[in-house]
Amino acid sequence: QVTLVESGGGSVQAGGSLRLSCEFSGDPYYCMGWFRQSPGKLREGVAGIAIDGRSSYAESVQGRFTISKDNGKNSMYLKMDSLKPEDTGVYYCAALLASGGVCYTILDAVEAWGRGTPVTVIS
Repeated sequence: QVTLVESGGGSVQAGGSLRLSCEFSGDPYYCMGWFRQSPGKLREGVAGIAIDGRSSYAESVQGRFTISKDNGKNSMYLKMDSLKPEDTGVYYCAALLASGGVCYTILDAVEAWGRGTPVTVIS
């Protein structure tokens, strides 16, 4: 059973940056990812990363967010640059099931969630 703990959320001015961290323990997962839930919206996938480092991003964050992982430290990160007010929400770390060796950052693939860390981007 994997456990996930996020940290690094906070308030930032639009255009600023934040770096989220996710510490995980337990059996390693082939896929891991970040999701967010903005006020009044459904939870959505933001970025995913496979155990070999291959990554994918939602179109809305492509070019602004960077997902990375340090297996030696059992940690995953989300560097968020050029933040916009619409990036506001609670960000969740997740362990994902792979499908055919491919990682999909979708709700149906989630095996375990962290409790989330809030991000507020002020315009």
